Amino acid sequence: MAQHILSAFDRDLESIQAMVVKMGGLVEAQLVDAAHALDTRDEELADSVRKRDKAVDALEEQINEEAARLIALRAPAASDLRVALSVIKIAGNLERVGDYSKNMAKRTKVLLQMPTINGSTGAMRRMAQAVEGMLKDAIDSYIQRDDKLAADVRARDIEIDQMYNALFREFLTYMLEDPRNITACMHLHFIAKNIERMGDLATSIAEQVIYLVTGEIPDDERPKSESVTLANHPEV
Repeated sequence: MAQHILSAFDRDLESIQAMVVKMGGLVEAQLVDAAHALDTRDEELADSVRKRDKAVDALEEQINEEAARLIALRAPAASDLRVALSVIKIAGNLERVGDYSKNMAKRTKVLLQMPTINGSTGAMRRMAQAVEGMLKDAIDSYIQRDDKLAADVRARDIEIDQMYNALFREFLTYMLEDPRNITACMHLHFIAKNIERMGDLATSIAEQVIYLVTGEIPDDERPKSESVTLANHPEV
């Protein structure tokens, strides 16, 4: 009987983890498509990203329900409880990445009605590709239980901060040179901020993997680049 219960628990846990991996794939595709829609000014693709967010939300809800049921019914031991709690947190982070991708798609549709800001989408594409790489590696580190790969993802977050700061200063220059650029640059700035936040979420996933493997959340402060914001520039 004990072996039967153990097998049922393992099956349930594997099923939940498979859902997390599926969710990771959906969210990664959302990010890729949202960035591509912005770069190519593809309204149809932007609409597709927005519509697909409901599937991500539904999957997160299912993961949370199944994980809660598993904890309540199976009373897992410490190591298995760690896995169950981690999937809830990872699913939450993935859902927020999906939300940011949806927000990118919404602003892309607005930007289609405005003049193009030269050079902005290329820089944004490179930043999105860097975050996409972080997210993919974070998910792979979870699948493989690779805390070294997770630590590498965590270290790369500072690069995203630096890209964001460079983009912000670029947008600020455009706005100061010509007030007609302000509205478009503000939308682009918020998209860049969304991408930067996705990097933070990929880093959070990586930290959960480190916790899952080692039993400890990294206690050293994340390497961060000093962020620039509109509050630092009242002239805009």
